[in-house]
Amino acid sequence: MRYDISKPKAPTMPILGKGTECIKILLSQVSKDNYEPFVPMFFPVLGAHISGAEFQYPDNSWKEPTGMMANLVANSGDNKGQLSPLVEAICRDFRQHDKAEEDKYREWQKLEKSKGNNQAKPVEPVVAYRFPPTDTTRAGFLKNAIALETQGGLTQYFNLPEVEMADQLCGSHKHVSLLLRNIYDRARAGALRASKDGITGNPILRACITISSNPDSTRRFYKYELTNGTFGRMVFSYKPRGSRSGRIPRQGKYTDEFYQKLDEYLARLDLCKGRYIIRPLNKLIDRLAQDMATLADLTDDDVLFEMSHRSLVSGWKAGCVMWVLNGQTWTKSMGELVEWLVYRDIWSKMQLFADMLGKDTDQLSEVQRRGPKNMLDELPDSFGQQQLEALRTSIGKSAEGTSAQLRQWLCRKFVTYSNQTGLYTKTEEYLNNA
Repeated sequence: MRYDISKPKAPTMPILGKGTECIKILLSQVSKDNYEPFVPMFFPVLGAHISGAEFQYPDNSWKEPTGMMANLVANSGDNKGQLSPLVEAICRDFRQHDKAEEDKYREWQKLEKSKGNNQAKPVEPVVAYRFPPTDTTRAGFLKNAIALETQGGLTQYFNLPEVEMADQLCGSHKHVSLLLRNIYDRARAGALRASKDGITGNPILRACITISSNPDSTRRFYKYELTNGTFGRMVFSYKPRGSRSGRIPRQGKYTDEFYQKLDEYLARLDLCKGRYIIRPLNKLIDRLAQDMATLADLTDDDVLFEMSHRSLVSGWKAGCVMWVLNGQTWTKSMGELVEWLVYRDIWSKMQLFADMLGKDTDQLSEVQRRGPKNMLDELPDSFGQQQLEALRTSIGKSAEGTSAQLRQWLCRKFVTYSNQTGLYTKTEEYLNNA
């Protein structure tokens, strides 16, 4: 495993090499303190530009790079606002599309008013927004999804500067969970509507969402969504409180040269159609799935293991977007960034919610709540069962799970057991990997 997510310090982003040029272009417009927190936020807005393309996940299912959702979490006044102008830069084509739709509707209104009562009225056009307003209601969201489906299955994108705005989009907080899960899973709306033209209103929910929030509002919002799948589907990017440097962070200037470079990459997203299998990306996800199982065994953390499943899917979708941006070719640097995205998502979730996950966390200190502890690393190279039992008890885990954990470590060849001494010893393979 490349990263240790048990530490308060965030996993360090790898050097952005070949194949990540678009990410570097976007980072040129934000202050350096936002480099790592912002990278996971780029992929939902970039993924919303792809329509008419599907990619095969390692389980042989076909997925679109839609349903990507990310939540930037930072303290108030910590420059989260730098994300919005960058989003506007990426979505200039969405704004142009939406203006053309509005102009079409205004022309219809003029023509409709010009017709007399005895004259045939023009057909009212269906208006579809790629970048709807943040105060869009649930009814408006569904109506817009219907309109976008008629235009070729386009994705609508939302950038919510406050996490509470999701309640309005979903109708109420009790509907948040279901709608966000359906968006992530590319489900159909499941809400047929009767109109004068017949029964309509069951589109595929294609949407991507980015949210900005502070830690307190984030914890309140997701408090009751931690065990139903909504929490796992959302990518979190947590930015810890920075130092008091006394320097005002600088944003980019958004020059014509920047827009010209960016548009070249956005065109690749718009032109991508068809079905694809990205074999090196799928191989990476298979390997990361094994790493997640290993990490869960070392920490004896089922919640962590379950949470990692959707972090892998989200990282894989980001990899699909990068593959398209890079001219449909794969590089080692892209793989390193996907791996970092997976670990950063899990690290962020543990930093924000570790004390709210699981049944035995009420006994933990604030330091111990910060992330999963690799218990094997905490033990000497040779140790007895009682030592592991004492360690488990000290971090709030049950003593009864000691035997099962040791059996799992033996099965994974992390340790060997000596009948003569009654001790468990870390294997050379484990020590070398560690």
